[in-house]
Amino acid sequence: MKKSLSSLILFLFLCGSIFAQEDSQNTDNSINAQFTELIEDANNYQEYKVVKHNSLLQLQKNTVNEIEGLNKTIQSSSDTIQNQRKEVAQLQQKLNQTKEDLENVTQEKDDISFLGMATDKGTYQTTMWVIILALVLILLFFIYKFKNSNVLTKEARKNLAENEAEFEEYRKTALEKQQKLGRMLQDEKNKQANKS
Repeated sequence: MKKSLSSLILFLFLCGSIFAQEDSQNTDNSINAQFTELIEDANNYQEYKVVKHNSLLQLQKNTVNEIEGLNKTIQSSSDTIQNQRKEVAQLQQKLNQTKEDLENVTQEKDDISFLGMATDKGTYQTTMWVIILALVLILLFFIYKFKNSNVLTKEARKNLAENEAEFEEYRKTALEKQQKLGRMLQDEKNKQANKS
């Protein structure tokens, strides 16, 4: 009895030390090592191996614990993957929103409000240059017309001055002729009156 009690204590001590080292070893190696140890510690009976019932139960318990631990790890990893997928989806959505906002800002930056309409900068610049060119052409046309009219006006004034001078000359000449004719007529009247 003492022997079996000391064997049991020794066995529990060894099992405790084996389980204490379990964390530092790889899971497959730990369970695999436990199976190997169980087989090596088993007694031979004919062609069979005789395994202690407690050792077999302990191995079963350890295996179940390892499986549960692995299942928890798998579940935790699965939860982490799901959370990361949600995070990636949220980040993708934020990225898409940011891209859309960037496109809108770029579009607003490239557009100018002209006459109440959003117009592309290139179109706006082209329109403004066409308007400026048209105004310059109209201005040049009016300057040409003004100069042309001014030349015509000067010429007309010159002609008017010449005509007025000619008319004044003609008037003087006509007045002199009229006075001369009037004198001649008076002289003839006087001669006719003296003769009669």
